[in-house]
Amino acid sequence: MAKLRLALAQYDFAVGAVAANAARAGQLMAQAREGGAALVAFPELTLSGYPPEDLLLRPSFLAACERELCALACAAQGVAALVGHPHSAGEVYNGASLLREGRIECTAHKQALPNYGVFDDLRYFRPGNGTTTRVIEGVSVGVLICEDVWQPEPAAQAAAAGAQLIVVINASPWDDRKQAEREGVLAARARETGCAIAYLNLVGGQDEVVYDGASILVNGDGSIAARAPAFVDALLWAEFDPATRTLAAIDWPVPADPSMEATLYAALVRGVRDYIDKNRFDGVLLGLSGGIDSALTLALAVDALGAERVTAVMMPTRHTSQLSLDGARAQAEQLGVDYHVIPIQATYQSFIDALTPAFAGKSADTTEENLQSRTRGVMLMALSNKHGRLLLATGNKSEMAVGYATLYGDMCGAYAPLKDVYKTTVYRLARWRNGAGNREWGMGNRKSMSSSASGSSTIPDSRSPIPSEVIDRPPSAELRDNQVDQDSLPPYDELDAILERFIEGEQSQAEIVAAGHDAATVQRVARLVLLNEFKRRQSAPGPRVTTRAFGRERRYPITSGWR
Repeated sequence: MAKLRLALAQYDFAVGAVAANAARAGQLMAQAREGGAALVAFPELTLSGYPPEDLLLRPSFLAACERELCALACAAQGVAALVGHPHSAGEVYNGASLLREGRIECTAHKQALPNYGVFDDLRYFRPGNGTTTRVIEGVSVGVLICEDVWQPEPAAQAAAAGAQLIVVINASPWDDRKQAEREGVLAARARETGCAIAYLNLVGGQDEVVYDGASILVNGDGSIAARAPAFVDALLWAEFDPATRTLAAIDWPVPADPSMEATLYAALVRGVRDYIDKNRFDGVLLGLSGGIDSALTLALAVDALGAERVTAVMMPTRHTSQLSLDGARAQAEQLGVDYHVIPIQATYQSFIDALTPAFAGKSADTTEENLQSRTRGVMLMALSNKHGRLLLATGNKSEMAVGYATLYGDMCGAYAPLKDVYKTTVYRLARWRNGAGNREWGMGNRKSMSSSASGSSTIPDSRSPIPSEVIDRPPSAELRDNQVDQDSLPPYDELDAILERFIEGEQSQAEIVAAGHDAATVQRVARLVLLNEFKRRQSAPGPRVTTRAFGRERRYPITSGWR
């Protein structure tokens, strides 16, 4: 029996860009046909992008998706194409249509609709009923959509209908545990059914969600045949042997650095780049303090956009150390960004002078410290407005969790690259970027081994982009003399360990104490997390990279008696 050649379009298809998505699909369809593929598969909801959210409630949007699907069907000559799209048929379904020889041959509907984490499919879609199977060049191919493969029944239905190969199209967001979970599920489905599985995933950033691609080929015995690189747009070629129920990758790109740090860094870079470019901003602006968070944010911004699209601003007060001034300037010059120093002491003092009569009889406290941060926020927002560059917030997950951030101050910004990154991970990423990340094919991006694949990139400069002095110094907001973060917080190693259990693990205070943490510290940290939900509701979006990101995934009440 002849082998089946297929192409997997691991590409970014942007939310709402229906015509552009269809055009890209058409180009890739033609490329697949020219390369001899019998089948080309596209990600979940290719035409609408994922997640389209309440765009799905607009009849005009659904009609646009239908028009583009029909046009693609007309172009499907000499190659079959599996295209994801919203399917309006009285009710709205998450669909995947097989286009072949100028027509829509059939449409599969997603059966398992996730309603957890970042997913909200039950709000928009009706569940499908039954698995679709079609014969393509003598091979029986079952079609599943994302969550379907996480349940045993849809794959079992495909196998019972005679499927030899299951093609799964996905829009599966990345987090730091996702790939291992995916592979475990896919291996289980393959062993249960005896079917090989071609798992195709979307790639790209969409608001707070980042899709990694990282498509997978699984043999019928559950063994992994190939892994595609993460965060790379590529047309992936594969062959299926029905005699052995095995899949083989054809000249796939390979990862230069498979480490978690490389992949996480690539996720953040992709999130920043896509948010800025899809929202049509010329570039970004950020406050560069001489501390580790803003230093890593600057490196990410330059790696994502190029130095010419990045502006950094140092805004010192009398509390700003020479180390901060020197570190910020050294990094800005090293990376070649537009750099400004705007002292704010006089501006801050004018606020204090104006407020002094109303502050009479009250001693200095965090009010004055927050006012420094808010002065910086006013300056940065003015620069953002004037120059049309989007302001990046530089805070991390540890700070956001416990409210160690000033509302309308350092929280100012339209996008927060480190919002879901714990402080200890910030340090780990900075050290990685200065080390392994400085290799030619660093940043977690992938070197293409084939001219047919795209997405490879290089580090702009091989020298370390973050001064070692910035990494090694004690963390400080420098809002008063000799201030360090640990004046207000437990050491970050301890804080982050508690936060991971409390947030990601949803563990109780008693459980965290039983794991060996100090009871008073746990109580204090938990209280701060619960009290500061109001701040997080007003924070900028940022790329989701953990299993419990603040935002649409973790929605706690602001007003609550639970402690």
